Amino acid sequence: MRRGGRRLRRTRNFIFLKDVAALACTAFGGPSAHLAMMFRLLVEKRRYITAAELLELQALCALLPGPTSTQTVTVIGYRLGGPNLAYLTLLVWVLPATLLMTLAALTLSRLNPALVAALVQFVQPVAVGFVAFSAYRIGEKVIQTKTAVGLTVASAMLAYFFQLPWVLPVLLLAGGAVTTVRYRKHAIETEKKPLQVEWANFLLWLGILVGAALLGHYTRWLPVRLFENFYRNGSLVFGGGQVLAPLLFAEFVEFKHYLTPPEFLSGLGMVQLVPGPNFSIAAYIGALAMRAQGSGSTGQVLGALVGTAGIFLPGTFLIFFVLRFWARLRQYRVVKASLEGINAVSAGLVCAATLLLYHPLPDRLLTLPWHWHLGPIAAVPLNPLLVGTTFLLLLWERVPAVVLVAVALGAGALAG
Repeated sequence: MRRGGRRLRRTRNFIFLKDVAALACTAFGGPSAHLAMMFRLLVEKRRYITAAELLELQALCALLPGPTSTQTVTVIGYRLGGPNLAYLTLLVWVLPATLLMTLAALTLSRLNPALVAALVQFVQPVAVGFVAFSAYRIGEKVIQTKTAVGLTVASAMLAYFFQLPWVLPVLLLAGGAVTTVRYRKHAIETEKKPLQVEWANFLLWLGILVGAALLGHYTRWLPVRLFENFYRNGSLVFGGGQVLAPLLFAEFVEFKHYLTPPEFLSGLGMVQLVPGPNFSIAAYIGALAMRAQGSGSTGQVLGALVGTAGIFLPGTFLIFFVLRFWARLRQYRVVKASLEGINAVSAGLVCAATLLLYHPLPDRLLTLPWHWHLGPIAAVPLNPLLVGTTFLLLLWERVPAVVLVAVALGAGALAG
């Protein structure tokens, strides 16, 4: 029986890693779209966790520095199979994006940005459709009271009108605070375990931060200094890739001159066009920064590796630190009551993300031929059509998300 149980767990873990790989290769559109696709595949189809658990974990990760979607999928791996599966999940999730960004850096002089932009021109509205569908399903699952409705609407409006890095954690904390007043409605835990904080991961995070800084200062070896630069930025950035980009620009372009402004902007555009985490831009910057060493492609690949490790590890260490005592912390009625508000705010943030991702889309028109009843029709807006079609196909639950992304890429290749 024990051997059969181990075999069953290994099979489940393997299937989970395959699902993460599928997400990593198809999750275009940034953290909000990533959450939408996680919801569809990991919650609705595979049922690894519930919708409320996904939102709770995503909100917990959003309160910490680092890449939120990466931390979220890594924590799901931790929940299913412990630290070993979590680190494998992290590797599988970041690998496709970092490989593509490394390749972009290595072939920068030959890359045609216009060709790539044409290829993915229809992927962005499809990604917005994923986010819109996620907002609908998440709201359906977690909004059960008038207070939750009010928090969802208010947080969506505030997140839409105030696009600042500190708004997200403040809204999550405020939403939790609003519903804590109802803590008496939750049952008292009869066998409440004492709260114990394990400091190992926090000390690991801090030790690497200090050790890399000292080693880089005394050795002056560029790969070590790059690792320290990215590790420090990954430890301090709240708000995702849109906040990370200006920090990296200030350090690597304006201060250290490892990249030119056009090179940085090309990478910033490329990272929007590849699936997976936006923090993978660190691989691109690390590879280009190593050109000064004169070590060729091998040195640039090393730069991409240290950039990737430096940007993703601190958020991973910190979420593992918090996660080890989170299960005991949430035993308290005040914490349980706060989850209603946190989940409602999370739903509102996804609603806001739908609008924020839609507005930057370039205007596209679909030219229609003569219609026998309506007469000649010049054109109709294409983006709302693609967003709405994606939403309805997801609602129909017959077309996999990967097929929608593949069709969008194929249409872009034909149109380009």
